[in-house]
Amino acid sequence: MFENKVWWITGASSGIGAALAEALAAKGARLILSGRNEAALAEVAQRVGGAPLILPFEATDFAALPALVEKAWAWAAPQGGVYGLVNNAGISQRSLAVDTAFEVYERIIAVDLMAPIALTQNVLRRMVAAGGGRIVAISSVAGIVGAPLRAAYSAAKAGIIGYHDSVRAETTHQGVGVLVVAPGSVRTN
Repeated sequence: MFENKVWWITGASSGIGAALAEALAAKGARLILSGRNEAALAEVAQRVGGAPLILPFEATDFAALPALVEKAWAWAAPQGGVYGLVNNAGISQRSLAVDTAFEVYERIIAVDLMAPIALTQNVLRRMVAAGGGRIVAISSVAGIVGAPLRAAYSAAKAGIIGYHDSVRAETTHQGVGVLVVAPGSVRTN
């Protein structure tokens, strides 16, 4: 599942994404590292070794996704394409719902929900055509149980669970395994 398989990690420049890159590299996976901070991605790439593809992009630049997916798939083609996609990129928010500007909800939903949906939609058809693969979505306990000061974040992470659970139900018979991870508090930058 890991040795010489290509895994694409979003939000790979720090935190959970960087730790996953290190763990997957240790298992022999070939990596595609994505995030906004190209310098931080290069640092992670140097730590993990194995010449990963650094593919920086803004998660909400939905129009750019088809070309990015094409580039990722072409790079991964010798191994049969992208085997694993880790939807990890995200941002957070801490404010009372009554005090939170609507624009904050729009930004959190765009980055934490719509961006992973858009990327998955662009990868999923290819993954099914390749005979299957794995999708891992990083949600949160806050997506299961709404947390104080986290209304926008909780809403987005609940959506991540619902979307990926549906994708799992629709594609398991096509060889696609979908895992939703809901960590509690995590110390990241």
